[in-house]
Amino acid sequence: MTFLDMLGAAERQNNSMLCVGLDPEPARFPGKLKGDARKIYDFCAAIVDATADLVSAFKPQIAYFAAHRAEDQLERLIAHMRRAAPQVPVILDAKRGDIGSTAEQYAIEAFERYGADAVTLSPFMGFDSVAPYLKHHGKGAFLLCRTSNPGGADLQNQRLASVDGQPLLYEHVARLAQGPWNLNGQLGLVVGATYPVEIERVRAVAPTLPLLIPGVGAQGGDAVATVKAGWRPGAPIIVNSSRAILYASAAHEDFAGAARREARSTRDLLQAARSSAQGAIAST
Repeated sequence: MTFLDMLGAAERQNNSMLCVGLDPEPARFPGKLKGDARKIYDFCAAIVDATADLVSAFKPQIAYFAAHRAEDQLERLIAHMRRAAPQVPVILDAKRGDIGSTAEQYAIEAFERYGADAVTLSPFMGFDSVAPYLKHHGKGAFLLCRTSNPGGADLQNQRLASVDGQPLLYEHVARLAQGPWNLNGQLGLVVGATYPVEIERVRAVAPTLPLLIPGVGAQGGDAVATVKAGWRPGAPIIVNSSRAILYASAAHEDFAGAARREARSTRDLLQAARSSAQGAIAST
C-alpha cells in the first residue's frame, strides 16, 4: 500500500484524523522511567499500544531520539509499530533539506533504515533536494509550508515578485507542491494549527493535498478552527498532538492510560468538528 492508501485506511478504520507525535523527553517520563534515556523505547511503545486504535498516523521526531543516542530505539519502535499497528502509517519528522546527493542518503535513512511511510522536508533548496525522496515508490513527503512557530513568518510570509501577482512564499510552496513538483502524487504540506487563516489559504491553493497540521495541544492550536480551515471532502488532514498526549499525566504510573484518554478526547473533538464542517458544506 502507498502512504496515502494507508492513511485513508487508518482514518476510516479508526474514525480519526489524529496523529500522535512521539517526542520523548526522558526528564518528563513518569515514575521509574524518569530521566532514563535507555527507556525511550519502553515509554513510546506504551503510548503506541495505548493509542493505536485512535489515530490515523504516528509521527516520531528524530531529534528526540538522536539527542540521546537512541536511534536504535527508534528503529525498534517503528518495527514495533509494524507489529502492533500495521494499519497506521509512520511519518518520520526529520525536516531534511539538502542537495540531491545528500538527499538520496537521507531518503535511504528515512525509508530503508527506519522504514517510515512518509517524511517531513524543507523545500528551501528547491526541487532537486526533494526529488530523491519521490523515487521511493508510494512513500510520502510533507514540505514545510506555513509552520506553527512564531518565527515562521520571518521568511514564509514574505511576498514574491511574480507574473501571478505577489504571492506569499508559503503560498508559492503550496502551488509548487500541488502542481509541478508533485510528479507521482506523493507530496503533502506542513501547516501549523496556530494559524488557521493561513491553513485556509493553503487549502485554497492546494485543494487536494494532504495537510500535516502540528500545533494542537501544548502549542495552543484550536482543533475546531483547524478542521474548519483545512478539511475538505477528499482532501485529508492529519492533526498532530504530541506533548499534550504523551505527558497527559506525567506524574502518574498509568501514563499510557492517561495518554489514551487524552487521545480519545482529541480524536472525538476533531471528528465532531469534521461533522460540523460536512454539514456546513452540504448546506451551501
